[in-house]
Amino acid sequence: MSQEAKKAILLMNLGSPDSTAVKDVRKYLNEFLMDEKVIDIPFIARALLVRGIIVPFRAPKSAEAYKTIWTEEGSPLIVLTKQLQQALQQKVSEPVAIAMRYGNPSPKQAFDALTRDYPKLEEVVLIPLYPHYAMSSFETAVDYAVAHHTKHQYPFKLTVIDPFYKNPDYLHALASNIKPWLEKEYDHILFSYHGIPERHIRKSDTTGSHCLTVSNCCETDSPAHAHCYRHQVFTTTRLVTAELGIPEDKYSISFQSRLGKGWLQPFTDIRLEQMPKEGIKKLLVVCPAFISDCLETLEEINERGRESFMKAGGETYEMIPCLNTNPVGVETIVKWTRD
Repeated sequence: MSQEAKKAILLMNLGSPDSTAVKDVRKYLNEFLMDEKVIDIPFIARALLVRGIIVPFRAPKSAEAYKTIWTEEGSPLIVLTKQLQQALQQKVSEPVAIAMRYGNPSPKQAFDALTRDYPKLEEVVLIPLYPHYAMSSFETAVDYAVAHHTKHQYPFKLTVIDPFYKNPDYLHALASNIKPWLEKEYDHILFSYHGIPERHIRKSDTTGSHCLTVSNCCETDSPAHAHCYRHQVFTTTRLVTAELGIPEDKYSISFQSRLGKGWLQPFTDIRLEQMPKEGIKKLLVVCPAFISDCLETLEEINERGRESFMKAGGETYEMIPCLNTNPVGVETIVKWTRD
């Protein structure tokens, strides 16, 4: 790659522990859960909750969960993000780097390496690998990267790609990823999105009076939708099912990975137990909140979710992989970097 490069691309994902050792998982969970945009309570209360209760209890269990999906190359999310980086690099002349919100490599590590290797760099295009806006995903990732960029006064401009939940190219890529699975015999397709607390929806409401307040708030036009996770996942689902021609009675939405009370419903784990009793025996599950497969898809949905569904009387259960390095998805990112 020429050192004369004036523009670079930075893919930013969630992150992962460095290993499945409990100490590394504990370190990762502390960084993740101490983020004020993830658990949004005062610092002292958050520290007592996270460091005193949640992490000591969850770290050993999470370490065991990671062991079930860990690969020879390491964490699936890190491996898949690197594979996306490599696939993109084959299509563009600009250098492509990666960074994580939690764990390694950090935005600072990525910025330092880009500055060192490309001294004439004028712009870095930051692509958060989150299709939808949420304070605990897209917002915290961008704020974290911007804070490092500002604090260390890097000489290049930082340009951020907005959430792409309704971008036609993204929707086409998502549809192309789902379409082959629809050739299988299935009763229903469940769109399972990462869950967030309802209070996050209200906090992100720029109008202060729309989200979860107005009747049919997600279907009623409002400036609040620019930052409303719930509206955006509904929109993605509606548009991609329309492109694929999936009838309304053949799909539904649920939310996974809840932590505590007051989270978006319905809950994925509950729905997986209920569906066989409703006559849904052959199920497809897709997780469009993620670009790269990770613990939440590979372990929570593909392992534990499958077990719950089959024990409840299901017959077939297929998890559709995330976009990962889907060629249409890669071409979509190429187009964004050129636009």
